[in-house]
Amino acid sequence: MIATEHCPAPPYWVDACKHLVKKDRVMKRLIPQFGQACLQSRGDAFATLARSMVGQQISVKAAQTVWDRFAKLAPIMTPAQVLKLKIDDMRAAGLSARKVEYLVDLAIHFDIGQVRVDDWTAMDDEAIIDELVAIRGIGRWTAEMFLIFHLMRPNVLPLDDVGLINGISKSYFSGEAVSRSDAREVALAWAPYRTVATWYIWRSLDPAPVEY
Repeated sequence: MIATEHCPAPPYWVDACKHLVKKDRVMKRLIPQFGQACLQSRGDAFATLARSMVGQQISVKAAQTVWDRFAKLAPIMTPAQVLKLKIDDMRAAGLSARKVEYLVDLAIHFDIGQVRVDDWTAMDDEAIIDELVAIRGIGRWTAEMFLIFHLMRPNVLPLDDVGLINGISKSYFSGEAVSRSDAREVALAWAPYRTVATWYIWRSLDPAPVEY
């Protein structure tokens, strides 16, 4: 039994779990292990993108540590609050000089209205990615994390994510090296719920929920 009925998740979550259990042997084993745990949105576009920036190219654990320190500097994580922070304080929280620049640029984009937040719900995934990657410090991976954790789009496959590739290697290839094409082939069975399968692959590596 897939115990997700009471999970405050996207409306597709229960159907996605049923689909994945039916279509994929690994998902059939993984999904029941995590009960009612599920993907949840923080509900704030700016904070989600900022958190993704902080997490670039470092482990989930390290990203959480740096984010916790950074968040203490701006208890209310808004563009205006970030723009008031001192660079030295941001660096002392564990952010690289480049990530400080990226966070400031992100805050400026939001502060002056250069991102079309109100239009995103009506845009397809690739159109949103195109708009986000125009901001300094946002590459495809960060944009895909935004699609997953803020907009909760159901069919995102972040092939640049180290955790996803490592999880596929561990669960499907007995730990052997996995290429992007290998990962893409595995994910054929996950469509149209590749986001959900990705989330469970992350959980297979770290039982703590992945959040941005």
